[in-house]
Amino acid sequence: MFTASSRTLRALFTCAVLSLTAAAHAQTVFRVTTIPEEAATEQIRKFTPLAAYLEKELGVKVEFTPVSDYPAAVEALVNKKVDLVWFGGFTFVQANIRSGGKVVPLAQREEDTRFQSVFIAKTDSGIKSLADMKGKQVSFGSQSSTSGHLMPRSFLLAASIEPEKDFRRIAYSGAHDATIASVVSGKVDAAALDITVWKKFVAENKVDTKAVDVFFTTPGYFNYNWSVHADTPAAMQQKIKAALIGLSPANPEHAEILKLNRATRYIETRPENYKGLEAAARSAGLL
Repeated sequence: MFTASSRTLRALFTCAVLSLTAAAHAQTVFRVTTIPEEAATEQIRKFTPLAAYLEKELGVKVEFTPVSDYPAAVEALVNKKVDLVWFGGFTFVQANIRSGGKVVPLAQREEDTRFQSVFIAKTDSGIKSLADMKGKQVSFGSQSSTSGHLMPRSFLLAASIEPEKDFRRIAYSGAHDATIASVVSGKVDAAALDITVWKKFVAENKVDTKAVDVFFTTPGYFNYNWSVHADTPAAMQQKIKAALIGLSPANPEHAEILKLNRATRYIETRPENYKGLEAAARSAGLL
């Protein structure tokens, strides 16, 4: 017969085993997330095939889990709750500062070396230039978005347009697809967003360019990347980088993954590529 003392010991032993099992699971699962630039369902559609590919290449179980907002993606990597994050240039800068320089960018799309934002408006709005936005209702994406806020704001300031002073109202949609919807619905007069999301919506006939279209495209800048925490073992960092760079458009399976990621291919990147974004953020008062 078990005594109360022996039952307590058995319970403690069981808890210890469960804790060790959970810890072992956490160590053997490679966790991936991304900034929520589009709806969670779209993020899952885009990145689940990449997670499956990484699982084969890295030899560990890979789980992709979307997060609720841009700051959550930053905190997840800084606090090592995830292992790999798809950051925008600005969220990479924020994460690197927040971690004390302990975030390592591994790879970016070739497109991210010359990324652009677009400003859109209804074609009958009379808005044909940045100056025409004065006195209007304008939407950005997330406040932490590179292509949906930081760089559009930076180019507006360079054109001597101060959003808080010159716009009648500023909105933050939280995601690029929501930004497009805000213009289409008439909630705002004009908006700024990621050029690749705009092109995807146009290609998929999800927006009528006779009704809403681009009136200004920004110059190019560095943007998105895949980043890890600096505490990730060097050998694993190299395996991740090699897997991403190894995606070949000549391989049908790889080509589908690249298409979903709106990439021609992945290339190596460096922290120095994002110094310009950090300077722009400081100049715009966002850091």
